[in-house]
Amino acid sequence: MQQHREIVIIGSGPAGYSAGIYAARNGNHPLIITGTEFGGQITKSFDLENYPGFTEKIDGLYLTEQMRKQAEIFGAEILADTVTEVDFKHRPFTIKCENDNIITADSIIIATGASYKHLGLPNENKLTGHGVSYCATCDGFFFRDKEVFVVGGGNTAVYEALHLSTVCKKVTIIHRRDHFTAEHINQKHLFETPNISVIWNSVLEEIIEDKDGKKVKGIKVKNIDNNEITEYEIEGVFIAIGNKPNTEIFKSDIELDDSGYIKTKPDLCATNIDGVFAAGDVKNPKFKQVVIAAASGAQSAMEATQYLISIEK
Repeated sequence: MQQHREIVIIGSGPAGYSAGIYAARNGNHPLIITGTEFGGQITKSFDLENYPGFTEKIDGLYLTEQMRKQAEIFGAEILADTVTEVDFKHRPFTIKCENDNIITADSIIIATGASYKHLGLPNENKLTGHGVSYCATCDGFFFRDKEVFVVGGGNTAVYEALHLSTVCKKVTIIHRRDHFTAEHINQKHLFETPNISVIWNSVLEEIIEDKDGKKVKGIKVKNIDNNEITEYEIEGVFIAIGNKPNTEIFKSDIELDDSGYIKTKPDLCATNIDGVFAAGDVKNPKFKQVVIAAASGAQSAMEATQYLISIEK
């Protein structure tokens, strides 16, 4: 199927749906192409309690479903397909999808998000949200006064450990090297924090689940120097080995930083290509929060609307 839209939004997380709500309310009849991760990473969070407006815990899937419905109410259309190619060189832009959908667009909002890097352990995905987490800000509260482990050695791991140290009884970092790669100032803060310790030259070998297979019961840590394995009884492990922005198909045209995140103009969502905007985690390597992604989506839609007005004059 071939169709034309004023605004096409690639991505269906909080940034994408928020962009859809604002673009639809502006009368731009946007098309949201969902991709394979319906709702984005937040759908894996089962106890979300820091999104404004909810006094009780909600899960991420519920929140994104409400966002999707709201976007549709205002006139956004949802296309369950995956973008495989975008022609940014000719106008209108042409978007090709996996299921043979071809869409032309006057403006594009990229909201494809970023993916947490996984260790690849057998039950890692199964226990995500049940003791395995990738976001201390999101889930640290649920381990108040408990002992948790963090895996990693870069800035992400150090930030996670420092945040967790404010709510948890004890935080232990597992790192495969004998030194961190995090910035020295962050390392200084970490080493000065009394309830944080480090297990050097080690890797997380196994996540142990309870007898019902529903939550984390402990972990096994392997020392890479002597292959000795130590078992710890804990309820929470935070995987903090970084994120990977979902920008692979855009890298030949859209300007990216050294880590693959989309570069935008200062305080804006505009990219190096007129009429193309980026929103949410795909352009934000630091503050990965739902409320920030949603705000970014709203801003991108307002910028796209202003762009459309400018080219009509």
